[in-house]
Amino acid sequence: MAKTVAIIGDHFMLPEVFQEKILTLCGDGLSIRTRKDNWPDEPMEHGYAVQGMDGLKEYFGTADDVVDFIGDAEILVTQLAPMSRGMLQRLPKLKMIAVSRGGPVNIDMAAARDHGVLVVNTPGRNASAVAEFTLGAMLSETRKIREGHEALRRGDWRGDLYRADVTGRELNELTVGVIGYGNIGTKVVRLLRAFGAKVLVHDPYIQLAPEDAAAGVELVAFDRLLSESDVVTMHARVTAETKHMMNADAFARMKKGALFVNTARGPLCDYDALYTALTDGPLGSAMLETFAVEPAPPDLPLLHLPNVTITPHIAGASVRTVTFAAEQAAEEVRRYLAGEPPRNPC
Repeated sequence: MAKTVAIIGDHFMLPEVFQEKILTLCGDGLSIRTRKDNWPDEPMEHGYAVQGMDGLKEYFGTADDVVDFIGDAEILVTQLAPMSRGMLQRLPKLKMIAVSRGGPVNIDMAAARDHGVLVVNTPGRNASAVAEFTLGAMLSETRKIREGHEALRRGDWRGDLYRADVTGRELNELTVGVIGYGNIGTKVVRLLRAFGAKVLVHDPYIQLAPEDAAAGVELVAFDRLLSESDVVTMHARVTAETKHMMNADAFARMKKGALFVNTARGPLCDYDALYTALTDGPLGSAMLETFAVEPAPPDLPLLHLPNVTITPHIAGASVRTVTFAAEQAAEEVRRYLAGEPPRNPC
């Protein structure tokens, strides 16, 4: 009997791309059914807001609809579909879940272990996309791209942006502090090296790659990174240790006129303290891509500051992210069907 695979995609992680990659690697001896959910045209849900979904952080879809669609499938491939303890109890034939994300925050991992369900993910799926976006964010601020654009939209020709005391600075003359040296942080470092920037890294759990160390990248304490960097960019995961690591005290230790970039996660930063640092403190500007609550509320004061560039959590969105994540998920399905160990078990 053919194995049944249920694919729940959306308007970013397209179900047809999942299916294409799975068929390429596994052949056509599978029974595959697909569904396309309406994310990101509709926002995600958060587990703490829905009864029975408290083991999940963020997801898209309701428990009943997802369970009904999966039915007797042995394998689920998805980006955002939820899987709670109660849902697993209703899906006794489900044995594997491939989540095309860096972290399976839509899955109750404790419940999956209790039910003997293998969960795999796709770490680094959007690392290149986020790293490129981060460099773009830095350039937008350091080279006055945002300021010139906004002024010209208003009909104001900012010729003064050519003044030596106003104009921007090149990355090759700046010190950039990179907080977090994982899949994304390492790529950011290598891009910065290509621009000629002096790079400082803070991550207490790693050693620098030999090629980065040989190129002059330094692994430093948090305080030194803050005090010496012209640009500070966040690439750490949110943990009890890192939540609000960028707080009032941290911002006070940064250089006058420094740029703060967050393309990681909103909870890494105390955004009330950031507002104060941008209006009354040392910071010159900020680029914010993620927020503690999303969508960001329209009355959030940071959204209205003239020295802040803001984007709606799109750093990881690229066509290559879609195909790369689908390829990784398909390889995990192939390994499961072949009885081979997974590459990225959660």
